[in-house]
Amino acid sequence: MNRDVHAPEEGSSETVSGEASEQQLTAESPEQTAIKHYAEMQSAPRFPLHLPVELKSAGGACQAETQNISANGVLFAMDRDVAVGSLVDFTILLPGDVVGSPCAVQIDCHGRVVRSFEDKGRRGVGVVIDEYHFERA
Repeated sequence: MNRDVHAPEEGSSETVSGEASEQQLTAESPEQTAIKHYAEMQSAPRFPLHLPVELKSAGGACQAETQNISANGVLFAMDRDVAVGSLVDFTILLPGDVVGSPCAVQIDCHGRVVRSFEDKGRRGVGVVIDEYHFERA
C-alpha cells in the first residue's frame, strides 16, 4: 500500500488507521519464521557431491557421505540416525578439481540437524551449517 506520509500541523490531531493493528495480527509466530527460514535454505542451489565425511555429535562419531551441498547446509547419507536439533561437527575435503584449485580445500563445519528421514535403507540427515572455516589441505 502506498501512502503519503506527513507530519500533522501544529495544533491539529491525526487519526491513525487500523494499519498498525493489521500488522500485529499478521506478524509471524516463531514457528512460521522457522518454516520460512527452512524454505529459504531449501531454495539455495545444491551441488550433488558424494564425499566421505566423519560426523561428530554428542552421540559419538560416525561415517557419512554427502549427498548434496549448498551454501546453507549439507544432506548426508548414513547408517545411523542423529536426532533433529543435535549439534554436529564435520570436515568436508573438497577435491581441488571441484573448486578450481591446485590443491584440496578443507572446510571445518559446525551445524545442527534440521531433518532426519529414511531413504532406501539408509538415514538421510539434513544439517544447517552455522559456522565454517576454510583451510588448504
